[in-house]
Amino acid sequence: MPGLSEHEQRILKFVEGFLQRFHVAPTIEEIGREVGLSSKDHVFRDLRSVEGKGYIKRKRRISRGIELLFTAEGLPFSLSTVHIPLLGWIVASDPVPVPGEYFPPLDTVELTRDIVRGQEGLYALQVKGESMIDALINDGDIVVMRHQKEAENGDLVAVWLKGEKETTLKRFYLEGGRVRLQPANPRMEPIYVHPSDVEIQGKVVAVIRQLQQ
Repeated sequence: MPGLSEHEQRILKFVEGFLQRFHVAPTIEEIGREVGLSSKDHVFRDLRSVEGKGYIKRKRRISRGIELLFTAEGLPFSLSTVHIPLLGWIVASDPVPVPGEYFPPLDTVELTRDIVRGQEGLYALQVKGESMIDALINDGDIVVMRHQKEAENGDLVAVWLKGEKETTLKRFYLEGGRVRLQPANPRMEPIYVHPSDVEIQGKVVAVIRQLQQ
């Protein structure tokens, strides 16, 4: 889809957040206050541009008459579901080097809003390996992650090991001066690393099981 300016992205994200919270679109005045435009004409101009790029559909002469078709990330918008970008894969075994940049998304994963709250910072990865089978995460399953840089003991997280330049999916435990990355498979040993070698990339918030054929 055609790209949006930074200003247009801000407008579109405000419309999306407003719709998700109130299930109605914001008024022209509410959009103007949010993005710092005192003139309705300027708001109308920006909305025409966003509409021309295919992200929204406007219903003229109707208050709150904005229909959101696509999010600022170019994903289909629905009030009942969220579309999570599938960015690649993650290893749930001994860590292996990650591929290069994941973007653009390989696909999207559609979830109902009762499974995940909101969409901000969410992405999905397909699992390779069997180190988390006792956590009911099998090879081929998809994990939905929320991007965050911190973790509490017991959190199931995606971890980037800086020194090894590798990534892995494990449970996180900070124990004194070291981090234990614990698999959920009795046949596999935990990984012990110094905290400075660990970068949390996200926390698992949902698992989508892949049914056996």
